[in-house]
Amino acid sequence: MLSDEELLPAGDESTEELYEHHRFVATPGQKPYRVDKFLHNFIEGSSRTKIQQAADAGNILVNGKPVKSNYKVKAGDVVTVVLPHPPRDTELIPEDIPLNILYEDPHLVVIDKQPGLVVHPGVGNRSGTLVNGLLYHVNKNLPKGTTDPMRPGLVHRLDKNTSGIMVVALTEFSMMHLARQFYERTTGRTYQAVVWGDFDQDEGTIVGNVGRNLKDRKVMDVFPPESGIGKHAVTHYRVLRRFGYVTLVECRLETGRTHQIRVHMKHIGHPLFNDWEYGGDRVLKGTQHQKYTQFIHNCMEVCPRHALHAKTLSFDHPITGQRMTFDSDLPHDMAALIQKWERYIDGRDF
Repeated sequence: MLSDEELLPAGDESTEELYEHHRFVATPGQKPYRVDKFLHNFIEGSSRTKIQQAADAGNILVNGKPVKSNYKVKAGDVVTVVLPHPPRDTELIPEDIPLNILYEDPHLVVIDKQPGLVVHPGVGNRSGTLVNGLLYHVNKNLPKGTTDPMRPGLVHRLDKNTSGIMVVALTEFSMMHLARQFYERTTGRTYQAVVWGDFDQDEGTIVGNVGRNLKDRKVMDVFPPESGIGKHAVTHYRVLRRFGYVTLVECRLETGRTHQIRVHMKHIGHPLFNDWEYGGDRVLKGTQHQKYTQFIHNCMEVCPRHALHAKTLSFDHPITGQRMTFDSDLPHDMAALIQKWERYIDGRDF
């Protein structure tokens, strides 16, 4: 598959080493055909726009020479796609990784993901992921649907350092059925998070488009709905427990965007506790007293990741139609963090 990432232009470095990602030989009966259409027909998941961009960058070769997207492929032509990085290894290897299985049948599996576990292979994480562990557990191939082949069975995902409940499809039908439920927002999802600061109200709703930060593409940002930037996102929150300088909140997702809760909470001035990507990994509320700053340091050692847990998930079973609801206890690190704050407000820590 020619992904968006793989079809980025090669750049201006004339000495840059190029690697062959795709190679096709036009059959003897091939009639003249535009090379962008030719590749679009052969490469699953590709888009003509991205192929045209690759051609403009000199990454589409015919018989070893760069061609434009309107070049007509003829019988016997050797068409290759070359890029300035090695092809991505798409082989998924089953690995014996411990997984907390809450429910399993021939159609789907529900997992309580531990913090620190990457969901699927990608750049920098070729192995050791939930997908690798699930392949070992089910001892069969997972459905690919129309998604990235490195994300088989996945209809949603959690960040590496977010813990909690996920459902994974085990058949193509289940994958399509569950994916539609997420798309149509008929699933139910609640999260619990420890965030900085106190709230004026016991509950509220955050509405704001979520998209890539315009300066740092590794993180997300919130944009006005009328801006046309990013995707529509809605998060409902409810205060569960107040600790003065931090608050335990429940978040209910109406949409499911990348980093949605984390970036929405930062947007309203309440970054997640110890979320280093969104500024929550330092003292944001409280005093500069040495004992207090040491207390915060100890809290961050107890919970060395952003304090976010996917607590409940509801969906309709793809085969039976039965509404299924799963609940997960807070993992040890978040439970210990909350316990420390409880002791702090009771005045027993110092």
